[in-house]
Amino acid sequence: MTPAPVDRSVALAARTSVFALFTLAGLAFAGWASRIADAKLELGLSAGELGATLFAMSLGSVLALPSTGKLIERFGLPAVVGTALAMAATGILVIGLGVDVAHSRALLMVGLFLAGLGVGSWDVGMNLEGADVERHLGRAIMPHFHAAFSGGTVVSALLGAALSWAGVRILVHMVAIAVLVVVIGVWSLRSLLPHDATAAGATAAHHAGAGTKAASAWTEPRTLLIGFVVLVAAFTEGTANDWLAVAFHEGYDLPTWAGVLAFATFLTFMTVGRLVGTGLLDRHGRVPVLRVSFGLAVLGALLVIFGGAVLAYLGAAIWGLGAALGFPVGMSASADDPARAASRMSVVATIGYAAFIAGPPLLGFLGDHVGVLKSLLVVGAGAILALLMVPSVREPEPEAAPTVPSDAATGSA
Repeated sequence: MTPAPVDRSVALAARTSVFALFTLAGLAFAGWASRIADAKLELGLSAGELGATLFAMSLGSVLALPSTGKLIERFGLPAVVGTALAMAATGILVIGLGVDVAHSRALLMVGLFLAGLGVGSWDVGMNLEGADVERHLGRAIMPHFHAAFSGGTVVSALLGAALSWAGVRILVHMVAIAVLVVVIGVWSLRSLLPHDATAAGATAAHHAGAGTKAASAWTEPRTLLIGFVVLVAAFTEGTANDWLAVAFHEGYDLPTWAGVLAFATFLTFMTVGRLVGTGLLDRHGRVPVLRVSFGLAVLGALLVIFGGAVLAYLGAAIWGLGAALGFPVGMSASADDPARAASRMSVVATIGYAAFIAGPPLLGFLGDHVGVLKSLLVVGAGAILALLMVPSVREPEPEAAPTVPSDAATGSA
């Protein structure tokens, strides 16, 4: 079953809405991430306590992941994404109240959990809509949607650095983000593709994998290896999102705003990597590009840890380039066989999202014992291991053209 066709103008309008949703997601995420160091100081948290606190948002996101597809099929994508936006905005408001009003770590964790639930469903919904838009337009534009997310994080991180420098309270910042989520989100929902088109796409994907249980993909070595590559890529990116600003602040005794600038540097170069990465992949293939990418991630992490305050910013830039492509390339590799894409991508996504569960408490535990800056060494170690698994994402061999019998070539029966 193929999705019902829609007018090109409708697909283009939906494309604009998807760009807005991805950009808004980046703005919302980095708005909080840019104030993590300030929240740590405000609540007097140790690195371990901060890691456990951040775990609440990761848990919310991962719990939302498995059920969102079924909810979209039952209630429609606009309804589910609209609810997710409202939940994310509510969680963001509770985050600000927990830090600045109640001074409560428990309330902060409640806000993070709610925001995580909302963002998790929001993420699945906008990716599903992006895939449908891509299908109707007939060309690959998904990398640009993810670049829009990265661009939103850059703008938001720079704004967060300025607000941190100016001493603006976290609550004021979070209220502004929540308002943006509601206003821009509601506007974006108006131009999404008709639900029957989205449902048709989901049904087609379901039927493509019919006859094979999704769980069976857990027994496929290549799928599990790709999952590990995605896990390391997610950990490489997520660690920088959660800990880079704190590491610069505590490791180099810099103001919190200077740490946020390092975070913004990472995000800027990750955005650049995603914008130019598609061309590199087309020219050189997945395996060589990912080998260079993970190598850059190792180099960038080492410069951040051992380079001193100045070279550490260069390290953040190199780290961003290295973190740009692992996740999207791994997800693409899991979908090489359209008939098995749904089950394999589910497995790979589940493995990859485990990084967001394990990452914050692991880095927090290490940070309590060796300092947050040196704890980042685990990123380099993971990237080195991923280099061994990179061949698993290699493009499938093109199918050989069928041989034409000589009698058929001459027109004989």
